[in-house]
Amino acid sequence: MKNVDLILKSRWLLPVDASRSQLENHALVIHEGRIVDILPSADIALHYQCQQILDYPNHCLMPGLINNHTHSPMSLFRGLADDLPLMTWLNEHIWPAEAKFVGDAFVEAGSKLAIAEMLRGGTTCFNDMYFFPEATARVVDSSGIRANLGMVVLEFPTAWARDADEYLLKGQQLHDHYRNHPRITTSYAPHAPYTVSNKTLEAIIVNAEEMDLSIQMHIHETADEIDSSQQQFGMRPLKRLHQLGLLSPRLTAVHMTQLTEQEITLCADTGIHIAHCPESNMKLASGFCPVAQLAEHGINITIGTDGAASNNDLDMFSELRQTALLAKAVAANPSAIPAIEAIEMATINAARSMGIDNSTGSLETGKAADIIAVNLNELETQPCYDITSQLVYACSRDKVTDVWVAGKQLMKQRQLTTLDVHQIVDDARQWASQIR
Repeated sequence: MKNVDLILKSRWLLPVDASRSQLENHALVIHEGRIVDILPSADIALHYQCQQILDYPNHCLMPGLINNHTHSPMSLFRGLADDLPLMTWLNEHIWPAEAKFVGDAFVEAGSKLAIAEMLRGGTTCFNDMYFFPEATARVVDSSGIRANLGMVVLEFPTAWARDADEYLLKGQQLHDHYRNHPRITTSYAPHAPYTVSNKTLEAIIVNAEEMDLSIQMHIHETADEIDSSQQQFGMRPLKRLHQLGLLSPRLTAVHMTQLTEQEITLCADTGIHIAHCPESNMKLASGFCPVAQLAEHGINITIGTDGAASNNDLDMFSELRQTALLAKAVAANPSAIPAIEAIEMATINAARSMGIDNSTGSLETGKAADIIAVNLNELETQPCYDITSQLVYACSRDKVTDVWVAGKQLMKQRQLTTLDVHQIVDDARQWASQIR
């Protein structure tokens, strides 16, 4: 009989494993932050002793969702400039506001707001891209969530760095500081093909290889991006990036709404990952990522919310639904991207793109206990014939009642345990009064 830290029993258990199993009346056995066993609830007493056994008779336990692309501090710009094209939104509103307000204190407050929202919506890990990532890292560390923090690189000055060399230096410092952190990883985050030079991209490729880091980048987000690249370089952005050597399994290409058949084949051949942001793409009218075609080519597709300034929320359950529905509409095929594939995109696929799939993204023995409990006993989720369909097509983020990361409970019965919601809201209102 083995003593363990925590046992979670539930009506349904969705591991998101290779067999796509759906278990009933099973339990997760957790010790020292990791899953050590999955077994029928009736067999617990035969194998384990535990002082904390929690029963969720109306819930589904599943892996925490992974938001594979966001700009968490931009939650403080939520609703600041809506209903505008991307470049107008960036050039005339967001970049001027960032130049005036973004700093360490802004990023810390915005990260707290975003992380609190994500945890309440069942997100246990996020892939971030923003300035002053050291401030976001502090909040990740204290809140208990898991994150991959992008080391932003641009050619022009911002409040965080003067030029590409300083961006690279500060990114290196961030990586060195957190390289052994159990929940924080880092990646290179060159902003976009139109804001980063060939020379800088070549340096990033070399550094990423030497440090064994992933790379994330906005690519083929809009038709304007394609036109500008053809005018400046005589080729589409993806071809230029391929010539530079950027296209590899290290790369997560974000958005990818403008793709030809040949480019889809290129993505498959080079093994890149794609972060699909359906709601942001729709709101900015950037275009539609051909998700069903990409999936047919075996490309690893993940899901992100983008920042709350262009979404305007960090709701991964909503993104799950939009991913499945949009894929069907764009492909004119109601069988495209079934519910379980959408869930995989928001869990194990995202973990794979960040190189952390050995630690998280599914509920399997040996992995971190990054878990959410979803209440399926409300009238909005009745009756329940199929768990995956219910989670994707009927469920909303308010049905998430409890959240654990590395075995630590970060939300209990809808109450966050490591973040002060009232203080976060007060701080957000104070920032809004300045920005307004």
